[in-house]
Amino acid sequence: MSTPPGDGRLTLHLLRHAKSSWDDPGVGDADRPLSPRGERAARKLASELARAGVAPRLVLCSSARRALQTLELIRPALPRHVEILVEDGLYGAGEPELMARLRRVPASCAEVMVIGHNPGIHELALTLAGSTAPSGLREQLPTGALVTLRSDLPSWARLHSGAGAVTRLLLPRRL
Repeated sequence: MSTPPGDGRLTLHLLRHAKSSWDDPGVGDADRPLSPRGERAARKLASELARAGVAPRLVLCSSARRALQTLELIRPALPRHVEILVEDGLYGAGEPELMARLRRVPASCAEVMVIGHNPGIHELALTLAGSTAPSGLREQLPTGALVTLRSDLPSWARLHSGAGAVTRLLLPRRL
């Protein structure tokens, strides 16, 4: 569900790219494509995103091939006029870098999706959820998993540890 700007509620969707292929050992890490299993999982995720009405106004996506392919497969489920920014800095970004990037998102953009990598995506989810993180999130965040957090903060600039509550945890094996 999309939140209108200015109502003091922020929604963040953290998506770890779908499962990648390790079939070609000569391919560099940033160039690894999705595996057939990852492609299937991303298509299932797209159906779930559409069903749930996930509607980010902004998608921040890593420039790694597997992240871009994940975005391409879920794109039909996203709003038609969503702004998509592919950023090299999200490839390999840790929790501090991801948090810093989110703090630069305009307050008028109340719903954001980040498509990235572990360990950064998982660490950010745990940091934002704080002690309220569900046990399923504390254990691990597998490829193709989506964590949605909501916050009552008035702007992304004020994002901090413990500022979010997990409202959705989608794991590929459960789709």
